[in-house]
Amino acid sequence: MNQPFNGWIQGVWFYTPVILIGIVLTALLWRTGYGWAGMLVVLLGVGMLLFFRDFPRTIQAAENELVSPADGTVVAIEDLEETPHYTGKCTRVSIFMSVFSAHVNRAPFEGTVTAVKYAPGRYKNAMSPESSKVNESNALWMDTARGPITVRQISGAVARRIVCPASPGMHLQKGEKYGMIRFGSRVEVYLPVGTRIYVTMNQKVYAGTTLLGVFS
Repeated sequence: MNQPFNGWIQGVWFYTPVILIGIVLTALLWRTGYGWAGMLVVLLGVGMLLFFRDFPRTIQAAENELVSPADGTVVAIEDLEETPHYTGKCTRVSIFMSVFSAHVNRAPFEGTVTAVKYAPGRYKNAMSPESSKVNESNALWMDTARGPITVRQISGAVARRIVCPASPGMHLQKGEKYGMIRFGSRVEVYLPVGTRIYVTMNQKVYAGTTLLGVFS
């Protein structure tokens, strides 16, 4: 059985100590007139914690339909002749995750992870198409009943940490959480040619609930 991934727990682990330190500083500095400095630390910790919010999602998709792997905005829908992230021709859907998006990523379709390929790189603005080529990334290659797909997490100008506990051999259900990118970035899905894409350019999408497309 897969170990459940919880983005909220990730945030609590990292930023609850920051909030506690801020509260202590506020109490110690309150009578000196510098209590505001401690409050700033508290607000910073709370703000950072909010980036890790992990909403429950109800997966309602037909057997051959795909769901969005991320919250964000569709910034590209392309047919590719070749790419290092997929074998043969494919259709790529790119989603930009802003700092205001929930950052947990979900599997777009049920399948088995065949490979996880991490690539170090730069941290350009994830809204730019160039980020797909040069930024740090982590690609999840999956074998599904409808053909191979790849889901790729790409760091951005603010995002500096890709989290992906999924590993080869792991079986993921449609909409199952498999990781996150801290503080926004880009997620790309590579699909077999002929997949009918439901989403449109600049559409807002939500992980696990927005229908991304359907296999032909």
